[in-house]
Amino acid sequence: MTRKDYQVYVGMASCGIASGADLVFEKLVEAVSPSIAVEPTGCLGICFCEPLVEVRSLSGQRYLYGNVTEDKLTRIINEHLLNNQVVQELLVPYPQQVRFALQNCGLINPEDLHSYIEVNGYSGLRKALASSPEAVINEIKIAGLRGRGGAGFPTHLKWSLARQSLVQPKYVICNADEGDPGAFMDRSILESDPHSVLEGILIAGYAIGAEQGFIYVRAEYPLAIQRLRLAIQQAMDYNLLGKQILGTDFNFDIQIREGAGAFVCGEETALLMSIEGQRGMPRFRPPYPVDKGLFDCPTVINNVETLANVPRIMEKGAAVFNQYGTKQSTGTKVFALTGDVKHSGLVEIPMGTTINELVFEIGGGISTGGQFKAIQTGGPSGGCIPAELGATPVDYESLAEIGAIMGSGGLLVMDDATCMVNVAQYFLSFASAESCGKCTFCRIGTQKMLEILNKITAGQGELQDLETLEELGKKVAAGSMCGLGQTAPNPLLTTLKYFRPEYEAHILEKRCPAKQCQALIDYQIDSELCRSCGLCKQACPVNAITGSRQEAYQINQSVCIRCGLCVSSCKFAAILISAGEVAS
Repeated sequence: MTRKDYQVYVGMASCGIASGADLVFEKLVEAVSPSIAVEPTGCLGICFCEPLVEVRSLSGQRYLYGNVTEDKLTRIINEHLLNNQVVQELLVPYPQQVRFALQNCGLINPEDLHSYIEVNGYSGLRKALASSPEAVINEIKIAGLRGRGGAGFPTHLKWSLARQSLVQPKYVICNADEGDPGAFMDRSILESDPHSVLEGILIAGYAIGAEQGFIYVRAEYPLAIQRLRLAIQQAMDYNLLGKQILGTDFNFDIQIREGAGAFVCGEETALLMSIEGQRGMPRFRPPYPVDKGLFDCPTVINNVETLANVPRIMEKGAAVFNQYGTKQSTGTKVFALTGDVKHSGLVEIPMGTTINELVFEIGGGISTGGQFKAIQTGGPSGGCIPAELGATPVDYESLAEIGAIMGSGGLLVMDDATCMVNVAQYFLSFASAESCGKCTFCRIGTQKMLEILNKITAGQGELQDLETLEELGKKVAAGSMCGLGQTAPNPLLTTLKYFRPEYEAHILEKRCPAKQCQALIDYQIDSELCRSCGLCKQACPVNAITGSRQEAYQINQSVCIRCGLCVSSCKFAAILISAGEVAS
């Protein structure tokens, strides 16, 4: 076997580049090119072991190396690429998942149209253009595809309503304004497989009778925008965009609009106003966008993952898609799995997979050594689900039954060192700060709920505050104008429902059981464990620690700001955290 029998791919999505994949790529090119082809690829999903280098042989064998440092790369080059000896101890397993929306991510070169075409790219569009628009919509209906942006609205209904409208022009918008903390599903698809999104937009445009599409993407995603622009140009050059696409009478153009980072612009009517050049604020519905959307014309808005599924459905057939999932929630769902879990990254699972399977089988279990306590689904709009409900299937209906939502796909795993009151406080602070301020319930309601939570975590709460929080949460959910305000109380209401004893401990006992709320904990030095090394004193930014090698070290509670630097600096675990009375 000669060196030309190999191809090497480096994961060059944002997760890989942040871990040093760009340097790995440069060194590989310098060492083996042009004898061995070295190409960038996207995100395989196993972000916890980036940078990733994959070696593929012409016979079809694939070898994946993870956590590739400079030393490891030297071994991969010398042993595997030059001497055909696989470095077994550096290999990492491929993610064992059902990959439908993500089927090309980490497999193809996202900057090369030919790489996409080699895996049947744009064949879904060809099949669509050979069918009637009504037949395309019916195929999506048979597949049971529902919007992956959070609400789960049937995709075919949006398309059908827009198709029936006699008003022209019509528009298709890809909502890539991914604003949930910890969510990176859309970004990874745009960076790893941009042509699949373009193809999905084209099929949607053909189905509803539109000739113009927009991709509304966060300006904070520069790599995604760069690759989208390149993909659009490549598609134009090969008659996949523009006039008389693929020799038909179908005309379609796609433009990119960069969002300025406002969370509210993920709400579809606020997104429309932003594209129109107005301040991004929700507007009343009805009329819905399919009737009066962009520039008061019929508009279909789908998110990135929804559109990425469309070409696969058209290519493979609806039956292949709906063989996965449940009766009402067909297909797969992509999640960003983060938090206290060993295998953080991007996962794609069939709908109906349980929470426990996600955390322990796919996620590898809790990374901290603690116990699984809860999982947060759907970001600031989602709910906190306790470990006791780990057998709950992850689908639209099952999550709704327990007070949570699917959301766009963020999954935050939490261990038993997590304070659930603090979690609710964090997400509510985010929702309050990102409120557009248009409606009173959201603008004032989220702020008042946050003020009460701040009071509770400061040890000044009263039992009646819990009733007030529940009342406010329900009224904000019922009275807010848009979906973001309506779901903002979800983290609060679910933590009150499932973790009420933690709230009561903060209020009645003036303590934080998880030892996280700064006002409700103390740091104490255990004199028996202390070795008088003085590292804690050196680390303290406010000189709250007194003593010397000759006398015992102590922490002055009135000066201590509870930053935790002393704990992290101590090599003997001599500084203990107590969840006691409010610190004086």
